Amino acid sequence: MTQAPDANRTFKVENDTTAEYWHHRAENTLPPPDMMGAYMRNRPVPGNQVKGRKAWIIGSGIAGLAAAFYMIRDGGMAGKDITILDAMQIEGGSLDGAGNPEEGYIIRGGREMNWNYDNLWDMFQDVQALELPQGYSVLDEYRLVNDNDPNYSKSRLMHKRGQIRDFSTLGLSRSQQWELIRLLLKRKEDLDDVTIEQYFSPGFLETNFWYLWRSMFAFENWQSLLEMKLYMHRFLDAIDGLTDLSALVFPKYNQYDSFVRPLVDHLKERGVVVQFDTRAFDLDIAVKGESRTVTAIRAKVKGKDTSIPVGPNDVVFALTGSMTEGTAYGDMDTVPVLERGKHEPGETSDWALWKNLAKKSPIFGRPEKFYGNVDGSMWESVTLTCKPSPLVEKLKELSVNDPYSGRTVTGGIITFTDSNWVMSFTCNRQPHFPDQPGDVLVLWVYALLMDKDGNYVKKPMPACTGKEIIAELCYHLGIEDQVDAVVANTKARLALMPYITAMFMPRAAGDRPHVVPAGCTNLALMGQFVETANDIIFTMDSSIRTARVGVYTLLGLRKQVPDISPVQYDIRTLLKAARALNNDEPFPGERLLHRLLDKTYFAHILPPLPDQESAWREKAEGELAELLGAGGQAFGRIAGWLETMRENLASRRKRP
Repeated sequence: MTQAPDANRTFKVENDTTAEYWHHRAENTLPPPDMMGAYMRNRPVPGNQVKGRKAWIIGSGIAGLAAAFYMIRDGGMAGKDITILDAMQIEGGSLDGAGNPEEGYIIRGGREMNWNYDNLWDMFQDVQALELPQGYSVLDEYRLVNDNDPNYSKSRLMHKRGQIRDFSTLGLSRSQQWELIRLLLKRKEDLDDVTIEQYFSPGFLETNFWYLWRSMFAFENWQSLLEMKLYMHRFLDAIDGLTDLSALVFPKYNQYDSFVRPLVDHLKERGVVVQFDTRAFDLDIAVKGESRTVTAIRAKVKGKDTSIPVGPNDVVFALTGSMTEGTAYGDMDTVPVLERGKHEPGETSDWALWKNLAKKSPIFGRPEKFYGNVDGSMWESVTLTCKPSPLVEKLKELSVNDPYSGRTVTGGIITFTDSNWVMSFTCNRQPHFPDQPGDVLVLWVYALLMDKDGNYVKKPMPACTGKEIIAELCYHLGIEDQVDAVVANTKARLALMPYITAMFMPRAAGDRPHVVPAGCTNLALMGQFVETANDIIFTMDSSIRTARVGVYTLLGLRKQVPDISPVQYDIRTLLKAARALNNDEPFPGERLLHRLLDKTYFAHILPPLPDQESAWREKAEGELAELLGAGGQAFGRIAGWLETMRENLASRRKRP
């Protein structure tokens, strides 16, 4: 007898596909935990709207802005009841983009996306695009740009001072392939505090795969193996586009103009209040048994200590940690100087709130695991504002399209594999800023290793001026004899970020708090330093996910946030990933699959074979013999079964 659904069962907002086996049964009124699609576009009817409820959001980065968005769209709150607090004088947090052609533009980072950033697209399909007619969304604009301008790179890896290195395959030996496969199979719980270099062989860390991976995602050898594993699952569908970056799509402009500006306009039109020059550093929390309720926000407002009261029905959303806190700036003639300690950011930093929460209870995690080693989490980026020069001429040789055409330029970063700094640079579609003059290009440069002397400039990157970093770039491009001409027509703005990859530092269970920590009645934590079921960090999508989970939980909305896109389970993804890992050669057993599925409905899921038909049939039998032993009974039985099955399929096709 079928059991009726249990109406009293606890409703789970955050889905976890790996928690259990899912199958259809009466109590499953909701879709599978990682389902995406139109059925997930439902708007819940708010069941516990409270008159006079206020919402306080600490931090105006993408997570904070997303929290306000979802409280309005899905929670039914009025915008005027939502206040965003920020220590800066402009919204966006780490999603910055500023400057002008005279002084130089600056972007501390950029945004590379793929198609299954489902939380990002869920939000931006309802946000008006700034440069399209009314009714067209940011998602519509994004599709318009990328659908008509495919992204790829023709010079993804370089070496030997201006030569393109062969990046056509991932360059993995069979044993190195198995290292990755074993990592995919490992349980998450077994990887606490394990580093990448502790797991992989030294040779793996010199492969094309690792240079492509570490430069695209900004991983260091000493960082979290667990996070790398989660990235493998999250981007498994993109592995075969890792070499030439054809798996990526990019925004029209920089991250601030493409995402922050339209979203802030959307929120302000609905009455959301943004209060600047307000640094929240602690929360007053009333504890009653296992219950914890925020009663006040302690902040410095225009430098003065202030207590902002929080009512019993109000909700608070707080950002934990900051990857761009303490950024030190430099320019053509100035070296950036860090003002933060190498192991302690200080009480006036954006880490103060999380630090003070962690003192109250272990449920708030261990922030020192992330901020406590600046040498392990720091790297530097440089924005170049370029007039025509030998650098621009070299760029044209390496680009997919003319840099001034408005179309894809480098298609993503170009990495110098023999750079002591592991230096990369990129030129996105131009203009990168809406007000950018037609004869100006904006390039972005970054490097991962901050303790090595440059190959040309014999200093670590943080000790260099903008002119010296340009010289190092020109050396790796093979145009160091033209440095003076490049410098004369280029402006560099430097950003040295001590915590930019702090979220990648080795961690264990409990180091990051949950979005809504146990017992918290009106507090949600957001951003890059909170625990989610299977998602990664360092993406806009993951930040938005934390905001959605927090909003739906605190407002009691019966709407679920799906787990990451289920493409990692798709047999097509697994097959093409296996081929990519095997350097685009048929993987062991692939020819057997072709022999089995040839001329069936499912034949299209297999990558084309490089062999002639007669040759691949022989090789398929060779693979089977290798797996089972040529003289064994199992080989004979399976070979006969394959042939019988093929004959049966053929005879069915001949029937009228």
